[in-house]
Amino acid sequence: METRSFRNFTVWLKAMDLVKLIYRLSDNLPKSELFGLVSQMRRAAVSIPSNIAEGKQRRSLNEYVHFLSIAYGSSAELETQLLLVKDLYSSQSNECDIAISLVIEIQKMLNVLIYKLRPNP
Repeated sequence: METRSFRNFTVWLKAMDLVKLIYRLSDNLPKSELFGLVSQMRRAAVSIPSNIAEGKQRRSLNEYVHFLSIAYGSSAELETQLLLVKDLYSSQSNECDIAISLVIEIQKMLNVLIYKLRPNP
């Protein structure tokens, strides 16, 4: 496995952009959601680049793929939460659509990376 830093990975950079977008979007949600959707969305968003980075720094390919899979799972969790926010708070619909598009792009990139890193069956 090459030793490039996770900071150079396009998927990590996009995931970092997503975190910033989620923080801005969640700032506009009602204060009643602070310990509900806001907290959940922020944790799921932060989990994506965090797991990409942690996996990259692990010593084995299997661990790397495992952490990429966790990042993918967090992206699915975040996508679900964004769909819920879009349904509950129509004023956030446009921002949710932008975030969902970025989540889907990140999911595609993670899928390709996982597929390429897994040993052939």
